[in-house]
Amino acid sequence: MELAILSVSFLIFLVLGVPVSFALGIACVLTYMVEGLPIATAMQAMISGMNAFSFLAVPFFIFSGELMLHGGIADRILRFAQATVGHFRGGLGMANVVACTLFGGVSGSPTADTSAMGGVVIPLMKREGYSAAYAVNVTTHASLAGALMPTSTNMIIYAFAAQGITGMLHGQPVSGVSIGDLLFSGLLPVLWVMGFVLAAAYWQAVRHGYPRREDGSSALPRFPGWYAVLRSFVGAVPGLMVIAIILVCVAKGIATATEAAAIAVVYSLVLTAVVYRTLTAEKLRRALSHAARTTGVVLLLIAVSNMLRFQMSYLEIPDAIEGLLKQSTAAPWLMLLYINIIQVFLGTFVDMAAHILITTPLFLPIAMACGVGPVQFGIMLLLNCSLGLVHPPIGSVQFVGCAIGNVSIGETTKMAWPYYLAIFSAINIVTYLPFFSTWLPSLISGHAVF
Repeated sequence: MELAILSVSFLIFLVLGVPVSFALGIACVLTYMVEGLPIATAMQAMISGMNAFSFLAVPFFIFSGELMLHGGIADRILRFAQATVGHFRGGLGMANVVACTLFGGVSGSPTADTSAMGGVVIPLMKREGYSAAYAVNVTTHASLAGALMPTSTNMIIYAFAAQGITGMLHGQPVSGVSIGDLLFSGLLPVLWVMGFVLAAAYWQAVRHGYPRREDGSSALPRFPGWYAVLRSFVGAVPGLMVIAIILVCVAKGIATATEAAAIAVVYSLVLTAVVYRTLTAEKLRRALSHAARTTGVVLLLIAVSNMLRFQMSYLEIPDAIEGLLKQSTAAPWLMLLYINIIQVFLGTFVDMAAHILITTPLFLPIAMACGVGPVQFGIMLLLNCSLGLVHPPIGSVQFVGCAIGNVSIGETTKMAWPYYLAIFSAINIVTYLPFFSTWLPSLISGHAVF
């Protein structure tokens, strides 16, 4: 009865267009009332959910990304990408992929990545003879790399969602996940994402003969030379240094992830306001406003999701789901495939942060029983969730790209299947080859990371 009230009321509120955080919170409160639990318990769950020092990294990472977004870093990264791969067939699209991947490391947000790079590259690609649907798909799918970068707030959210979840892996007890390990774990999978999206972009460009200009020409620009590549790289390095600052601070023990995020904010302010002098008072105001609004949304979602975690434990929902999946198959590889398919499906209906907070307690224990550690599962989850950002009906990143490209979501979806295949291929590599997500954090930390 209680489970029916929780799930049905949540779905009804979503269908009515109520924001996810409010829909989730109201559904949980209704369930508390039916169960006869005091409402004060719900409020305590909300407050305890937000009362974690590590969450200070969330506003810092968001603000740092906003400063880079409004500080002109995207233009310098794009010039470097164009100089590197712009002379290939579909070169501007391939440069877009490289630039979006690099800027994703600066912003840590697929949405911000699409807004910054898309606002520059999508109109340029349309003028150069690329279709709007192609330009949007290349931009939005390459932007998903931001979810795996060290500046990603979703990594912080996953670390919170995984805390307290225990299990045994290779004869060792494992509990929760280290944020420091997570920051390094996404760097190799990002290369797979970029490589697969590059392959999809090149294949479509060759197939459709891009660029196809109005005058009928399709000439490619000449390679500008290695000196031009080096010069553009030097121009892009200061913006990309924010990634190195975070990683070095965490790896060397100079600062925690939260303190490294604060250092990244100071660096971003100095770079954009003093060095580049592109950060005006109005841009700073917009960056502060957007960062405050986004932080409020994320923290509210974390608070109500903690209520949901209490409800799921109280109703023994994780145990029920685990039993159901174990009845369907005993093969670990098939179990992981089921988890990926379910995650991709859920990601098309639920926002990324909510998806992480809701499903981590459900599926992480099952994944650990299949031999997948919390770090590896975190990258699996982030990739699965990010695929939902470019697929209707949620598709928030795809909607941003379509608005910039002035093209319908239906038209872009028709051309999106090679990019879906690219991201899903990366998901399966991370799922079945743990080396790519665990080797680097194990090397940096000096102990085995799972």
